[in-house]
Order: sequence, then structure tokens, then C-alpha cells
Amino acid sequence: MNRDRDRKGFNKSQRMQLKALICLLGVLLLMILLLAKFVSLLVHRTGERPGENEPSLPIPHIPVVSVLTNVWILDVGKEELVIFRDGQRESYPYGILTEGAQEDLGAVMYGPDSAVREQVADVVLTDGAVTGVFAKTEKINGRILRADENGIEVEGYGVYPLDEDYKGYRLYDAMAMCTVRDICFGYDFTDLVLDGGSVCGILQAKEEAMEYIRVLLKSGNYDGIYHEQLVLSGNTDFTVTYGPYGNRTQETYHAGEEVTIERDSGYFDGDRVWIQPEVLTGKLTLKNVGRSQGIPLYRGALELLDTEEGIIVINEVLLEEYLYSVVPSEMPSKYPGEALKAQAVCARTYAYGHMEHAGYPQYGAHVDDSTSYQVYNNILEQESTSAAVKETYGQLLLTGQGATAGTYYYSTSCGVGTEATIWKTEAAALIDYLPAMALNPAGSLGNIPEDSTTGSYLQEEDHFDAFIRQENVADFESGESWYRWTYEVKKLDTEHMLEVLQKRYDANQKLVLTLVDGEYVSQEIGELDVIRDIYIEKRGSGGVADELIIETKEHTYKVISEHNIRYVLNDGQSKVRRQDGSLVASPSLLPSGFFVITTGKEKGNVVGYSLTGGGFGHGVGMSQNGAKEMAKAGYDAQDILLFFYDGCHLENIYDAEGASDS
Repeated sequence: MNRDRDRKGFNKSQRMQLKALICLLGVLLLMILLLAKFVSLLVHRTGERPGENEPSLPIPHIPVVSVLTNVWILDVGKEELVIFRDGQRESYPYGILTEGAQEDLGAVMYGPDSAVREQVADVVLTDGAVTGVFAKTEKINGRILRADENGIEVEGYGVYPLDEDYKGYRLYDAMAMCTVRDICFGYDFTDLVLDGGSVCGILQAKEEAMEYIRVLLKSGNYDGIYHEQLVLSGNTDFTVTYGPYGNRTQETYHAGEEVTIERDSGYFDGDRVWIQPEVLTGKLTLKNVGRSQGIPLYRGALELLDTEEGIIVINEVLLEEYLYSVVPSEMPSKYPGEALKAQAVCARTYAYGHMEHAGYPQYGAHVDDSTSYQVYNNILEQESTSAAVKETYGQLLLTGQGATAGTYYYSTSCGVGTEATIWKTEAAALIDYLPAMALNPAGSLGNIPEDSTTGSYLQEEDHFDAFIRQENVADFESGESWYRWTYEVKKLDTEHMLEVLQKRYDANQKLVLTLVDGEYVSQEIGELDVIRDIYIEKRGSGGVADELIIETKEHTYKVISEHNIRYVLNDGQSKVRRQDGSLVASPSLLPSGFFVITTGKEKGNVVGYSLTGGGFGHGVGMSQNGAKEMAKAGYDAQDILLFFYDGCHLENIYDAEGASDS
């Protein structure tokens, strides 16, 4: 394509016109300023204004020129130009148009067809009036394989750099701004607008139900995301496709044959390597990647991307088939069917949320296969869990506003849950469908003041202390071994605690603070001397530990968030005693943040401490053992889900009319 030829759009000629216009206006402005300076000097030297006895001349007007970059042209009327910019609809009258702008706008002002309407364009304003419009009409469309702030890879085209002034527009539904973070990888829902070989505009043109998820497969034992080499095989014939777009090579292998792909092999002469079974039900295996089940088989296709750090492996697989290997890895397959169905909906909704906003945009992967997202293909597929997936086919849990719900879940409650605010993120603060409530048939503690909720009532230290030290037989999980537990540190290890404090400070410097001149500030922790006291200063909703104070002879530290507190109070040696009397190792993290602390002191110094607590996990969303006990008591999957996710509803993503039952 000759980008220098005349065409409607922001081509080289028009860019030159724009530059010439701005230069001309700049020269004009300079001349006016020089004239004003000359007059000022003349007055200063003579004490008399030129033409003092003559009528004064008007002060010349200095035009104000600005360029609105990569805006969306909504409409071009005879009187004004209507654009969408930074999430707002704006309109501007016409001024004296440049020659190129007159050419672009002429057809529009007298007919419906145009190279400007509904295009990304640069708009020149002079004194608030349109004096130039330069449309950018070069576009491409294809499956987007990856994208970040450095560039976007499109299947069949390659990688295009991302312009630093790019803008993204969601064109369907209510118009809104978007970014590369909103791109749906593996799909062609988005047009890319090009200017000089760079992406200057992202146009999300449509929204459709997505069937395939892209999973980044970690190396053996989930040690990292990079692989040095891969040994591939399949249970059916499969093909390996590689090389640059337009000159790709394809090799066919029979079932059971192996192919080894290393970083410096010729397979990576192009952008990616694709491995595809010959039949839809075929499976591929990575023989040098181990999991708990042994050597796993993967449904769908594999993509390999070579990076400076190593090979990235992505498994593109049907979402429903992905869940066959997720649900048994996240919930025991022996659990009741309705609990498994609730887990399947949670897992599908969680995955779909990341298909909408990918976790690894730089590689084009929605999730990875570890506990960082959902464990995938670590345990063999099971008939009961696959049945739960099939019986809930396509069902997502949506909020009252129709958005994909954050279907967080954890193992076991202490009889009460908490809210997403424990994670101290801006997004978590907006989640209102995960309330802190009692996990029993009544959904409440019973005898609490009318002006209190379960969540706020248990924030009081004495209230939570009384709650956690007793058993409420009405709680769904009162018979679970993790329902109550104790943890005793007989001899305080200050060196270990200091090391953990420093690590948590490095992870997030806003959540480990030091008291300085009466205020808690963020600063490095250099020492942990004799400890005078350790106590919970603040509890979150439902009673979860939210702020821990450690007072020493010289310093006072505040540890914020239940996650950090669970790390800091774990000495790496002591074991947890569950309510059934069993001892369980806890090498780095306490079972939960639902506990009270009692310190042991000698001569006023802390020498040890004991915790009385309950539950296993963060306490947000659905308790899996709570779901199990509810299913045993006759609750169905929908009952379970709507109990834990307040105000949400079920909808089938693949059914245009939706579905409301389980």
C-alpha cells in the first residue's frame, strides 16, 4: 500500500498540511509579539505613543490552536462537528477549514457517506472552532493473540506497535472508552486503526459469547511460567505449524510420536508455533511437565511463544472442557452433586471474568493453571465433576447490574464470612454482593442489637472473642475439623518475624507501617528488638483480623490486611491443632484471619503467644464446605449460590434469552 498517495484519511500529505498550518499560525503569533515588543520599546524611549493624537489601533487577536488526537467522529453536520472524547460527547462549530479538511468534509455535509463519520481522527481547533479534520481509515481485523502497552499481535499480520496516544472505543451497547486491557484474546471482536504502521485506535466492534479460554501452562511443579524445552506428543495424529505468516510450514506426526522443541530450534523463525490434534477429541501431552496426576493430557490446541526468558505455552481449549479439569482440582469429586454444580458455576464465572480481562495480556493468556487463578489439570477428570459442568452448561453468575460476578470461594468458614475489602484494593471496595454474614440457615447470629449487622457486630473485640471461643451447632460447618483451631507459639522467634515483616513490606509498602512522631508511615524495617506487646487493633467485617500492632522497646509497627497478618504471626515451626485433635503443619500462612490472640509474657516482654481461631481460607464468597453441608441439607445449586452471592442471578451465556434456574 502506498501511504503517500492522496486519499481521504490522515495521510502523509495531510499531515504536512497540518504541520504547515501550525507553523503558519506560529509565525503569525511571533510577528504579533515582535510588533508588540517594538511598540513597547518605542513608548519607553520617547515617552510618547506613536499616533498619540490619532485614533488607537485595535490589539491584534492571537489565535489559540489545539489538536484533539485520535478522537471518534460521531457525526458531521452542516453547523457543527460531533465527537466522542475521553468518555464524553462534544460538539464544535466550523471555522475556516484547511484545504484537506474541506475535501474530507465536503461530501459529508451534503450526504450520508463519508470518510470521516464514525472514524478515528485528529481534529484541529482554532479558537474553539474546527479548522481541520484528518481521518485515519486504515484498519485491520483478525484474531488478537496478545497485547500490552508495547504492541498488539494479530494472527495473520504479526505485531504492531502501540502508539503512545492511542485511544480505545467500545462501539456496541452504550459507547465508552476502553484500553488494551479490555481486548478479548483469541477473538476478532476488535478492529485496529493504523497510522504510520502503529495502532492509534482500538475499536471494540461487537460482543459475543466466548467459548474458548487461553490458559498459560506453568513448568513442572508450577515453578514458573517459562520452559526451556518441550517434549510433545498426542493420543491422535497432530500437526505442528510454524514459520512467519505467509510462509508457514506444517509437519504431521502420528499418535504416540514425540517432537522436541527447544528455544534455539528453527521452529521459532516465526512469531508462534501451533500444535493441533487432527480430531476434535484428540489430546496433547507435555511429557516433561509433571502434575499430581502424573503427565497430564490437554484438550484443545497448544501455542508456543518464544521470549527472552523462555518458552511460553498456551493451551487454547473450550471453556466447558477446561472446567472438566478445574472443578475436580478445586473441590473433591465425592462432594454432593448440587455442591459440585455450584462450584462449576463459580469456576466458569471466575474464568469468564478473566476472559473479559486477561491476566496475562502480554502473552495473550486469560489465566494460568496454578492457584494464582484456578488449578487446572492437576487432578484427573472425574465423572461426577464433569457431570456438574455439563448440567450447568454455560451458566454464569451475574450481578444485579448484569456484570460478571467475582465468584470468590474458600475452603471452610468459622461460622461467618467477610467482605472483599480485606484485600485493600479499589476494585474490592466496590463489591457489594459479598456480605459478611453468619453461615447457618438463619443467616444471622441471632441475639444482636437491631441496629447492628453480623459484620459490624463482630468487629468489636469482645463480641468476636465470645463468638470464636464457642461452637454454634446451627452453623453449617460446625462439624468440620477446620471449623475451630488453635495455634501456639511457645517461644517467640524475633529473627523470623523480622524477616517476614521485611518481606511483607517489600510486597506492599503501604500495608506495613512504622509509628513515627505519632503517625504511622511507610519506611523500611531495620530491626525488631524486645517485643512488649502484640494485639489486634482493628477487625474487619465479620471479625477478621485487619490491623495488627507489634510494640517493641524502640519501635511500633502496624501490619495491615488479614493476609499479611497470617504471614507475620506464623513462626514457620508450630503446627495447627484442629477441633478434632489432629495436628497439621502450617509452614508459612495461618489457616485464616479469624482468631483472637493471647500473649505470654515474662518481665513485661512477649515470649510467646497462642491463637484461638476458626475456618480455613480468606472468608470471602462461597465456603466450599459450607456448600457441601447445604447440599446435604437439601439446598440446590441455585439456593447455595444465591445464599453466598447476595443479589446476583444465573444466566446462560450461550442462550440469548438467558436462563434463571440451575
